[in-house]
Amino acid sequence: MAEHAGKPKVRFAGFTETWEQRKFEKIAIRSSAMAVCSRSLPGVEYEDIISEQGILNKDIKTKRAVKIGIKFLPGDVLFGKLRPYLKNWLLPDFTGVAVGDFWVLQPSEIDSQYLYYLIQTPAFQEVSNQSTGTKMPRADWNLVANSMFFLPQNDDEQTCIGTFFRQLDRLITLHQRKRGRLENIKKAMLEKMFPKNGADVPEVRFVGFTEAWEQRKLGEVGTTFTGLSGKKASDFGHGKASLITYMNVFSNPIANPNMIENVEVDSRQREVEVGDVFFTTSSETPEEVGMSSVLKKKIGITYLNSFCFGFRPSVKFDLDYLAFMLRSESVRKQIKLLAQGISRFNIAKTKMMYIDIQVPKIDEQIAIGKYFAQLDRLITLHQRKVALLQNIKKACLEKMFV
Repeated sequence: MAEHAGKPKVRFAGFTETWEQRKFEKIAIRSSAMAVCSRSLPGVEYEDIISEQGILNKDIKTKRAVKIGIKFLPGDVLFGKLRPYLKNWLLPDFTGVAVGDFWVLQPSEIDSQYLYYLIQTPAFQEVSNQSTGTKMPRADWNLVANSMFFLPQNDDEQTCIGTFFRQLDRLITLHQRKRGRLENIKKAMLEKMFPKNGADVPEVRFVGFTEAWEQRKLGEVGTTFTGLSGKKASDFGHGKASLITYMNVFSNPIANPNMIENVEVDSRQREVEVGDVFFTTSSETPEEVGMSSVLKKKIGITYLNSFCFGFRPSVKFDLDYLAFMLRSESVRKQIKLLAQGISRFNIAKTKMMYIDIQVPKIDEQIAIGKYFAQLDRLITLHQRKVALLQNIKKACLEKMFV
């Protein structure tokens, strides 16, 4: 923020006036008009809003619960006062009822969109998070209402700022939705492009492939090995060797060469090689046990962490195919059934070797592998765009407000 100058560091061309300070209660009136939810007055609750994104996660008009809350109008700003650090806010374009711990803020001589983004600024967040209560902290209205905030004297500048951030939010939402659609396609294809229920052909396959797939036990096509052993916490974080982390294996069908730690070279340890498969051995839920990752690239000496085990194929696989086949619904279902535990679930590598896998000819493997690798590239592309736009928004919330 500009230091005591009453001007932001970044602003639109043509605006030069010093901003003025006002108490928050002078620019936002806290509504208290109560109403009952109905078809014409849908209710908005905490659980209906995606945190920090300011968008609804469902069609609230289909909700049938009859609840009482504060009525809001299009252009009012909803701010979640319970645990304000959760960043539950909304700028609705419809009339409804805010159910639960919301402030309904009506703009007073201030642009509605400007107010909506003002409550997202670091300055407002700092004040609103000086909460009352410990287990259920709530923003203190008296403190917030009497806090001073800067705003442009020129209504056009308020409008420009509000419109700019609204466009940023729309772009973020657009890429999030595209990523979500691609993730849904991937999930569906991981189920349909691999045989299931004893079948020897998948439900969906590329044109030109007609041969039956071969069923093998995992242990018939390779051998296992253990991860790093005999190390102390002080051994990590330095050294000339690389370590494949648990989260790398858990998160990525193809091991991410950037998600590594450094460790000292140790000739007693087994190095991993390109083409190796890694499996996680434990997790808090059976659905997350035995997640797999294939190593397609490595730099120098590389080891596997001790919370995973390795598998080295003895037959030729297309590595992209292998990576996504091991994360297909038919394979994941078998792995989940093998998970053992109560508060934490584990899986034995010996049992994993009895899992059935389906293997087509290499040409079909290549086609399937390319398809899923391209899907993942597109998903990553949209995720990066989301992250970039979110960083731009964060920076602008700091620099475009005083």
